Amino acid sequence: MSKIAAIVGRPNVGKSTLFNRMTESRAAIVNEESGVTRDRHYGKVIWNGVDFSVVDTGGFVENSDDMFESEINRQVKLAISEADVIIFMVDVEEGIHELDRAVAVMLRKVQKKVVLVVNKVDNHKRLLDAAEFYGLGLGDYFPVSSANGSGTGELLDEIVKHLPDTVEEPAEEIPRVAVVGRPNVGKSSLANTLLDEERNIVTPVAGTTRDSVHSLYNKFNTRFLLIDTAGLRKKAKIEEDIEFYSILRSVRAIEESDLCLLLIDATRGIESQDLSILSIIQKNNKGVIILVNKWDLIEKDQNSTKHLEEEIRSRTEPFTDYPILFISAITKQRVHKVLELIMEVYENRRRKIPTSKLNEVMLKYINDTPPPSIKGKHIKIKYVTQIPSAYPMFAFFCNFPQYITESYKRFVENRLRENFQLSGAPVKIFFRKK
Repeated sequence: MSKIAAIVGRPNVGKSTLFNRMTESRAAIVNEESGVTRDRHYGKVIWNGVDFSVVDTGGFVENSDDMFESEINRQVKLAISEADVIIFMVDVEEGIHELDRAVAVMLRKVQKKVVLVVNKVDNHKRLLDAAEFYGLGLGDYFPVSSANGSGTGELLDEIVKHLPDTVEEPAEEIPRVAVVGRPNVGKSSLANTLLDEERNIVTPVAGTTRDSVHSLYNKFNTRFLLIDTAGLRKKAKIEEDIEFYSILRSVRAIEESDLCLLLIDATRGIESQDLSILSIIQKNNKGVIILVNKWDLIEKDQNSTKHLEEEIRSRTEPFTDYPILFISAITKQRVHKVLELIMEVYENRRRKIPTSKLNEVMLKYINDTPPPSIKGKHIKIKYVTQIPSAYPMFAFFCNFPQYITESYKRFVENRLRENFQLSGAPVKIFFRKK
């Protein structure tokens, strides 16, 4: 089960600095993939063997000239509904602000762990000043300086103490499929189209989290768990916070899945928020199928599909090896094809390639196009094998792994994808000393 902590508080108290400290600056607590720059508000943290996601609510009202209490309230309500632990951040320099009091009133009523963090405590006087925040009625607080990192270790100890225990997964191995995408893109419609045709094929699965509906799909010799995060609660009227809302929902669904159906609105094309969600899918090493929904609403000519497909792949480079399907959840156009692709990508993500076949195919490419020499060193790749894991990982053994360039890694990955069925699956490549 995925675990989420959300950082809330008024602007300029240091939420984003703490977020960066937790997710990027300290190697001890982070498992950061290179090349993921799109998801500024979401990060993965590992602390004392516990991994969880942290979501920063900072910056979601940055386009407001005047700060309204209601806007902060909206963010806090979203965090309360979606997160397991709420990190409430205040600023010792400014003392208790009226907006801090308003947030504290809401948080005193919730049934979740609230961790009060007093930021900018970087000398003895400020440590004494921090005692003022007992006045918020939220009990003990954690004095930290997110700028220099002091106090963050104790804070992380406290957060992981209150995260839910991991629930045992069902014994049966069937695909877990998350339906993700921006609000109003048609996630619920697709889930209903897939599940509602015959009510007797839908059985709720016990023991799943409160945050998403897991429904068992079982017909046409196809079985999978559909994780639908859409439409579970009445949506607040969200404007500035729409990206935060969508990403919080998506994070949990993605982490619980094997593969994701990423819905894109045909009437709007691929947008930055779609790319944010895709990068979370990639960071979590899940399979992906891109579904362009509402295709029935588009005026088409014979090149419409080709042009939009080219645009989507160009926006997601260098990762372009995934299925794209143009559908209408309402008219059920091509929805049966979604079922085929789910099983196909699920098998691709689990694919095991015999070592002999890997070496036969890949060493030919490597010999024909060897890695470029660097500093006069000739790199020789002698052997390749697949590493046992939940998704395709490959180790290439060579004499100077430190000199392999990113572009050569991409060349190798592309040849793997061309020769073995890996469409939609994550692929990780490591070069190791032989």
